[in-house]
Amino acid sequence: MGKARGFLEIRKHKNDYRPVAERVRDFGEVELPMALAELRDQAARCMDCGVPFCHQGCPLGNLIPEWNDLVMQGRLAEAARSLHSTNNFPEITSRVCPAPCEASCVLNLEAPDPHAPAQSVPGYGGPVSIKNVERAIADHVFASDLAPRPAEHRSGRRVAIVGSGPAGLAAAQQLARRGHEVTVFEKADRPGGLLRYGIPDFKLDKGVLERRIEQLRGEGVRIETSVNVGVDVSPNELRARFDALVLAGGAERPRPLAVPGADLPGVHYAMEFLTQQNRRVAGGEVPEADAILATGKRVVVLGGGDTGSDCIGTAVRQGAASVLSLELLPRPPDRRAPNNPWPEWPLVLRTSSSHDEGGEREFGVMTQRVLAGDDGRVGAIVTVRVTPKQGRLEEIAGSERQLPCELLLLAMGFLGPVQGGLLQQLGCVLDARGNVATKAGQTSVAGVFAAGDMARGQSLVVSAIAEGRRVADAAHAWLEQRRASETTAAE
Repeated sequence: MGKARGFLEIRKHKNDYRPVAERVRDFGEVELPMALAELRDQAARCMDCGVPFCHQGCPLGNLIPEWNDLVMQGRLAEAARSLHSTNNFPEITSRVCPAPCEASCVLNLEAPDPHAPAQSVPGYGGPVSIKNVERAIADHVFASDLAPRPAEHRSGRRVAIVGSGPAGLAAAQQLARRGHEVTVFEKADRPGGLLRYGIPDFKLDKGVLERRIEQLRGEGVRIETSVNVGVDVSPNELRARFDALVLAGGAERPRPLAVPGADLPGVHYAMEFLTQQNRRVAGGEVPEADAILATGKRVVVLGGGDTGSDCIGTAVRQGAASVLSLELLPRPPDRRAPNNPWPEWPLVLRTSSSHDEGGEREFGVMTQRVLAGDDGRVGAIVTVRVTPKQGRLEEIAGSERQLPCELLLLAMGFLGPVQGGLLQQLGCVLDARGNVATKAGQTSVAGVFAAGDMARGQSLVVSAIAEGRRVADAAHAWLEQRRASETTAAE
């Protein structure tokens, strides 16, 4: 611990953002880097607690106090080694993760009242800016040293990975560095999964992703795009060609809107909308007949999570006439409720950079039906306000209303992996939620493993990376055990 009273003497500061009027005119990243002097001060606020709850809150178990101390001393190269020892892609997590590490920081024990006058806020000012420090370390690596680290020895074993999202890429890198020959199969035209087509460029510039994929290729990872396993190639054919198979295809089954009129033209799932815009930013073309655009339209977004927020920011940049975000649940509190104690994830109101850019936001609203306009497309939605009562949501009498809507985006979460196809052909057992059932990463089929959202359901990018690392350990152990058995049998 470098500065014993740092958390008392130095006020918390987060990265600044580009001005709203400037950033809504393009899809460049909205967050600005922090100056090194300020970064060292923010890292000095870390208390190096005897029990560091921050890296227990982090699914990756990042060694946060260790690299905070190294950054405070200006030893960024050493901090980078510490950071990469647990996290394959910190340049990504530091941009898109909601930072559960900060939520469990000990300085959150007495977080200041957000409504208190500035002069009355204590010096500690909230948790350490862990996410900003992490990004600075990662960006330092990108600027100085992101050379491939190929394995010194080859195992002679071949592993196929289905899906190139964060879980698949993390598993690929870990297995390649252990000497295995790894091939990643991706059904899209470019690798990255939701990192490529699910997250807008204003949050994650795709040049960042490209740099990391280039490193993986330099380490021997082969990536085959436009290959839909289960359609273009049989998964059992892959099992015959490879020694192990890792499933990391994500949870791509969106939660539907089960109301009359939900099938009208102009009603789209959020990922359809976001994927198209990411393709445009990358220089790709979207056929005019298939284009989903918010330009000049009154847009309604159902769902208040990260995906809903991304839809808001994208719609604003496309020039929507208006944007309204509706969330089914009541407005969260500004501070932790008594039944939501530290170090649990705080169930509080969160405001993203997209919310600051325009539009309105309402809570406790249920959509009852979707109405067609004169052109046969969506023209309005009928809603009713709801309130929690005895564990369920109850409609408020007399609160029904009709809202104009010319583009309705559904961002209500995902129900799990796509059923049938790949999973059916393999015969993998599913759990009660429809995800691939696993035990220590192993599915019900020998030599077939599963990780990320496909195994755990919709979750965070940081959780997917952690699962990719764990499943790589499991697959490697299985391959080594198989090698030992073959050697014994040969003797």
